[in-house]
Amino acid sequence: MQNSKQIPETRRCKPAKLYEKSSFVDIYEVLQSLRNGEVFCDIKLETDDNKIIFAHKVVLASASQYFHAMFTKFLEGNLDLVVIRQIDSTALLHLVNFIYSGKIMVTEETVQVLLPGANLLQLEVVKQACCDFLQTQLCPANCIDINAIANLYNCTELLTSSEQYIQQHYSEVVGSEDFLSLSSAQVIKLISSDKLKVSSEEKVFESVIRWVKHELGSRKCFLPHLLEYVRLPLTSKNYIIDKVVEEPLLKNCFKCKDYISEALNFHILKAAELIPQNIRHQPRYGDKVILVDGGMDTNVSKGIEWYDPKTDRWQYAPEMFTTREGAGLAVVKENLVFAVGGVDKNHVETLRSVAVLDVTSESPYWIQTVDMIVKREYPVVGVINDYLYVVGGFNTDDGDLNSAEMFDYNTQEWSMISSLPFIRCSFGAGVLNNLLYVVGGYDQSSRDLDTVECYHPSFDTWKPVAKMSVCRSDVGVGVLDGVLYAVGGYDGLNYLSSVETYRPSTGVWTSITDMHLPRRHPGVVALDGLLYVVGGLDDSHFLYSSEFYNPQTNSWTMVTTSMNDERIHAVVLAINRPRHFTTC
Repeated sequence: MQNSKQIPETRRCKPAKLYEKSSFVDIYEVLQSLRNGEVFCDIKLETDDNKIIFAHKVVLASASQYFHAMFTKFLEGNLDLVVIRQIDSTALLHLVNFIYSGKIMVTEETVQVLLPGANLLQLEVVKQACCDFLQTQLCPANCIDINAIANLYNCTELLTSSEQYIQQHYSEVVGSEDFLSLSSAQVIKLISSDKLKVSSEEKVFESVIRWVKHELGSRKCFLPHLLEYVRLPLTSKNYIIDKVVEEPLLKNCFKCKDYISEALNFHILKAAELIPQNIRHQPRYGDKVILVDGGMDTNVSKGIEWYDPKTDRWQYAPEMFTTREGAGLAVVKENLVFAVGGVDKNHVETLRSVAVLDVTSESPYWIQTVDMIVKREYPVVGVINDYLYVVGGFNTDDGDLNSAEMFDYNTQEWSMISSLPFIRCSFGAGVLNNLLYVVGGYDQSSRDLDTVECYHPSFDTWKPVAKMSVCRSDVGVGVLDGVLYAVGGYDGLNYLSSVETYRPSTGVWTSITDMHLPRRHPGVVALDGLLYVVGGLDDSHFLYSSEFYNPQTNSWTMVTTSMNDERIHAVVLAINRPRHFTTC
C-alpha cells in the first residue's frame, strides 16, 4: 500500500482561504482579440446603416439583460444574424466595445446616443456614466433639456439634481429658449414650488408673461391659472402699480384683477388676521431672511426674531435656539447655524460648549457638538471655507481674551491659532476674500481704537491694515460685494452714525453717507445686494429700528416695520428661510 502524507487534523479545522483575481484586464483583452479575429463568434449584429458587428452571444448575454432575454427567450437565440434598428449604429458599436473592454468614452457628442442605447440594452453602468457626465454639464441653457432627458430615461438622480438646478437658477433659466417650450403644467410645477430661488418675485411674474406672449394665441387662456401661483403680494407696492397693473395682458382679465387687488391689499392691511392665508402670501423656502438672536436688553421677552424683506415683517421665531446669552453665531455650509460659547442662564459661568442647528430640517433642534478649547462669551466669529474661526471674547477665569481658535467641520476638531497682537474688546469682525478682519474696539487702557488687523489662514498670521478715519468701539461690521463696512460705534465721546468702507484693492478707508440714526452695538448683515443694520443703542435709547444701505445709490432707507424687541449687541445672520418659519 502506497504511503500518503496526511494533513494534521488541527490544520483541517482552520478556515479555507479564498483567492480572488483582482483584475480581469487580460480576460478582456483575450475576448476582444477573439472578437476582432472573428474567432468563435456566433452572432452578427446588423446596424441601422447596414454595418455588421461580430460578437459572442454568451459575452453579450452576460453583460446585458436585453441580450440575455433575446438569446434565451426569443427566436434570435437560434439565429446568427440579428438586425438592431432601435439604437444608433455608432452607439451600438461603442456599447459592444464596452462589453468587451470595460471602457467607454462619454463626450458631449456621444452622450446623446449612448444614453438611449445603454437604457435599451440595460447597461446600467454606462447609463450611470452618462448621467454623471450630464450632471457636470448642467447650465441655465441646457438644464431643462437635461431634465426632460432624465425623465424620459428614468434617471432618478439626474432628474432630482436637474430639478434642483432649475429651482436654484430660475432667474437665468427663464431666459433660455427651452423655458419657452415648456407646457403650462410644467411652468405651474416650477412656479408653485416653495423651493424656487429668486432674487425677487418680480422675476416669476415676468417669466410667466414672457412664456404667455411667446405663443399668445394658444397660451393666453392659461394666464389666470398661472397667476394663481405667482406670489404677487411679495412684490413691492410700486412694482404692482407701475408694472403689474399696467401689463396689457391683465387689463381685460377679471380673475387676474382679483389677484392684483389681493396683492395691493396685502401692502395696505398690516393686521395679520386680515391677511388671507394662501400660497401667494408665503415666501419661498429658498429666500433669505434675517435672523436676530439675543442682545443685552432686559426687556427682551422672546429670544429670536426674523425679518423677511419681501413681506417687510418682523416675527418671533419658533423655539429653536439654546438659552445662552453672548454666544457667537455663524453659518457653515449655508444651513448649519453654530452657537459658540456665551454665558449660562444664571449669568455666572462662561461656556465652552458649542451647539449646531440644521435650519433645513423639518423639525430643527440643537445638537451639542465638540466644545471649544477656551471658554468665551461675546466672541467674534467668522467662516472661511467651512472653517469656523472664533476670536477674543471674555471669560470668568481670564478676563478679556486675545486668543483665537478654529473649528474644522470635516474633522470635527478645534485647534488654537495665532492670538491677536494685543487684547482688544468690543471689536467687530468680517470675512472678506477669505481673510478675517478685526475692526476697532478698545484696548486694556480703555482707549477706543481706529486700528484694524487681518488674519491670513494660510500663514496663521495677523497683519495690520490701514486705520479707519475715526476710532470705533462697539462697531458693527459687514461685508457686501467685496467691500468691508465699519458701521456706527462709539469714539469715546459720541455715538456714531457715520460709516466707512475698506477695499483691499485700494488699501484705504472711505467714508460714505451717514445712517439716519447713531448706533452703538448694531447688528450688521448683507442680504440681496443691501446692507442691513439692526438695533443698537443711540445716546439715550435701545433701538427697535433697522435701516439698510444701497451701494448703488449711496443712500440709507429706514425699514418701515420695527423689531418686536429693542436690542443691542444682538447677533444678526442671513440664512435660508427655514421650513417652519411661516408668515403670520
